[in-house]
Amino acid sequence: MEDGVLKEGFLVKRGHIVHNWKARWFILRQNTLLYYKLEGGRKVTPPKGRILLDGCTITCPCLEYENRPLLIKLKTRTSTEYFLEACSREERDAWAFEITGAIHAGQPGKVQQLHILKNSFKLPPHISLHRIVDKMRDSSRGIRSSPNMEQGSTYKKSFIGSSLVDWLISNSFAANRLEAVTLASMLMEENFLRPVGTRSVGAIRSGDLAEQFLDDSTALYTFAESYKKEISPKEEISLSTMELSGTVVKQGYLAKQGHKRKNWKVRRFVLRKDPAFLHYYDPSKEENRPVGGFSLRGSLVSALEDNGIPAGVKGNVQGNLFKVITKDDIHYYIQASSKTERAEWIEAIKKLT
Repeated sequence: MEDGVLKEGFLVKRGHIVHNWKARWFILRQNTLLYYKLEGGRKVTPPKGRILLDGCTITCPCLEYENRPLLIKLKTRTSTEYFLEACSREERDAWAFEITGAIHAGQPGKVQQLHILKNSFKLPPHISLHRIVDKMRDSSRGIRSSPNMEQGSTYKKSFIGSSLVDWLISNSFAANRLEAVTLASMLMEENFLRPVGTRSVGAIRSGDLAEQFLDDSTALYTFAESYKKEISPKEEISLSTMELSGTVVKQGYLAKQGHKRKNWKVRRFVLRKDPAFLHYYDPSKEENRPVGGFSLRGSLVSALEDNGIPAGVKGNVQGNLFKVITKDDIHYYIQASSKTERAEWIEAIKKLT
């Protein structure tokens, strides 16, 4: 990273005038967050816009868009609102942490407060667990249950641990993730919630209350009495459900060259194992269905030379490129945002080929 850059990478941003969503390259500096359009794998200068961080407020988690749970909201001193979407919870929290640090750079005390998590969490006397559960079940403002898959089984009305933590924070029942986890564990202890699937059920066996509930995007939970497990008959499992049933190993925004028009677009890539698949999603679309993907069995992955434009690559695109060739000899050209990121993706894919 160049001097003075605190963090950089892709985020998906909501448009100002038309509320459509577009991937932009963001660069965080001490007092501004700049964003650039990408063309042919390169930043188009000057930046498309800048967000002045002085006097900015940040909301994270921000749950204003049902289908985009990983948002950060920034509100500038002049009340302009920006919605930025990250590709994973870890990435969202890393951005939020760095941006918060940059906003409070002038006030070191504030940053220290960020680091100090309140360990002694007590539920305010006027809030009962019943009240929280009633709010959770509210059809419009509550937590959304949907069918989730884990290792081939579908759990009908379930939600993931990390979205409950997000929900508790954004509804002000908890001040931070640690408090929310403690609160969620209390809800389980009092039999309002129950874990479903191996990941969350396994955690119950750990003795410590704070560790029983998993703030995790692979741990599933449900309301205690509405529990229905359905295992679909094997022949009904469509190929895509099968493909998407593996454990998520890695995810992130990468640029990919189109097959037909050879234009470069930013996609959210998700790498899964058992079965090993690499899928990609269009981050500007609402629905959470992959726009493409392929099995990694028998595929080859390799880094492409950084000097000059490699064969097969169209446009003036160079640097941090890698290529995956599937068993059926289809070539995918992908660009990471740094050498390190490229190396991590190649290593993760190699393990599964």
